[in-house]
Amino acid sequence: MQETMRLAGLIQERISDTLSRHREALAPLGTDALPLLDEALGFLSGGKRFRAQFAVLGYRAARELDTSGEVTEEFERILDAACALEFFHAAALIHDDVIDRSDTRRGRPAVHRLFSAMHQQHNWRGAADHFGLAGAILLGDLLQSWADELMQTACDNTPDRVAARRARAHFNRMRSEVAVGQYLDVLEEQHPEFADHDEQLERSTRVLVYKSAKYSVEAPILIGAALAGASEELETALSSFGLPIGVAFQLRDDQLGVFGDEEITGKPIGDDLIEGKRTVLVTLARENLPNTQRRIFDDLLGTDLDSEQVAILQRTIRESGAVEQVEDMISRNVERATDALIGTSIRPDAAAQLTALAERSARRTF
Repeated sequence: MQETMRLAGLIQERISDTLSRHREALAPLGTDALPLLDEALGFLSGGKRFRAQFAVLGYRAARELDTSGEVTEEFERILDAACALEFFHAAALIHDDVIDRSDTRRGRPAVHRLFSAMHQQHNWRGAADHFGLAGAILLGDLLQSWADELMQTACDNTPDRVAARRARAHFNRMRSEVAVGQYLDVLEEQHPEFADHDEQLERSTRVLVYKSAKYSVEAPILIGAALAGASEELETALSSFGLPIGVAFQLRDDQLGVFGDEEITGKPIGDDLIEGKRTVLVTLARENLPNTQRRIFDDLLGTDLDSEQVAILQRTIRESGAVEQVEDMISRNVERATDALIGTSIRPDAAAQLTALAERSARRTF
């Protein structure tokens, strides 16, 4: 735990230093740019840092690295890559809140709501909501640009050029998959009706995998391992671990989006139901409902629900047995992942820490 806390501290320190450098470089643009830069720091302060931790453990799976000692040049390389993932994640969340029209994130106003409020506070001309959306999109774009710079720095400072190219390839593929996965998520909400159960479950799972699961766990691990010069065999083993943990991670996220404690998650409970997200949880719940109840469920999902209607859908999902089904899926994915580590060349200390982090990410309550 002490090592994890130190790593989180080093990540936050590097994030703050990176933002300070950019702030200094952008000083000629004047004080009007400061709210954008202030929000960059505000949004990147805190967080669980799962992706950064998985990247560092991916590196340690292939190569010994003392993360409790001094920050060597080698350690700096993986820290830059880990921070790149945190910048990318922040950008993805900001854009996701725009797409989902979310009001809050981590217990504070979503970025587009914050810029909209700033517009109203100053009584500027034009539409406050449009300014808010523009500010959020641009901040997300800016953080993606800085993520790319950090990743490139990590690769440029890696002596093994083959390793650097492989790490870069993993990062590039991750960005493409997340963007297309996000599009598929938006597309699902546009269909007037659910598909037949098997097809809908396949589509919901595809969105889960490419929008979140791969970039939450598998990609960070592979980026870290590649920077350490991991063999293709080792990367294959790490992928067999990372993907099911990523699936378990997102299945848990979907559960929390419906049933989590708003005070802990920082997100209004029921947002996914109001947005009409066709998650695996929702898809399984529908299949278990009688036809009449299913029609009522479908009519409510994706509408402007009040708290009583949210409670009705929550109760319906619980009584359908879908929660137990998803919990079983989470457990099976965690088991599949840990089994994938057996008999591999992954360093034992890293394997133990990967297993522990996997359990924490899949069983979390926020």
